[in-house]
Amino acid sequence: MNQELRKKIILDLLQSTHTVSIRDISRACQASEITARRDLNELERQGLLIRRHGGAIKSEAAFNLFSFDNRLNSNKERKIRVCQLAARFIHDNDIIFIDCGTTLYHLSSFIRHLKNLKVITNSLPVVSELMNFPDISIIVIGGEVVDDRRAIYGPAAERCIAGYHARKAFIGADGISLTNGLSSYDDKESAITRKMIENADTVYLLCDSSKLEKDSFIRFAPLTAIDTLITDEGIDQEIRKRYLKHKITIITGTSAVESG
Repeated sequence: MNQELRKKIILDLLQSTHTVSIRDISRACQASEITARRDLNELERQGLLIRRHGGAIKSEAAFNLFSFDNRLNSNKERKIRVCQLAARFIHDNDIIFIDCGTTLYHLSSFIRHLKNLKVITNSLPVVSELMNFPDISIIVIGGEVVDDRRAIYGPAAERCIAGYHARKAFIGADGISLTNGLSSYDDKESAITRKMIENADTVYLLCDSSKLEKDSFIRFAPLTAIDTLITDEGIDQEIRKRYLKHKITIITGTSAVESG
């Protein structure tokens, strides 16, 4: 078992129990206690847990990885700006996927005025924001409701998405890098995003610049799977150059569309 998968298991254990021992980790990951200690030290370095004698306890940063409500205010202004930019690509009579997540949630604020718009989503907050606008038709993906993520996941949800075709998909990711593509903290979430990618003509990735050249636990798609990256003005100029060199179209608030 590789380290990234072990780290995900450790965070999952902390999410459910708030505390975890070296012995628990060793058993769950089928790894030595030396390896478990090394993984805990790395996660503490990243601020995702707090080491204690014989194990670790959950930190606020780790809690924010899983809770929609707690992640909503993280980089909020950047997320709103990204969604303002993305809304320019949604028009009357469009059929679109909207992914779950705290960035995509803000997109709903900028498309309420559109006519005959069809939105296919697994995000319960997006449904709540758009359900009272009669010119917008909402198709809610069926499946398992995960309360703290405010979203619907699972095999049934994946099959449901496969039954639709959208002109555009607006998706998110927890990590984006040239080497490893798109990645997520959650395997259920990444499976939904991958299905949306597969069933859309054009894919827009919405993320704030803090996620660029970062890798998460589950790698679910190459960067070639997206057509356009929409991010904020904080993007590092060296990263911008590298992405353009790899033929990735980039949109930020300070520039027109840039294509490599």
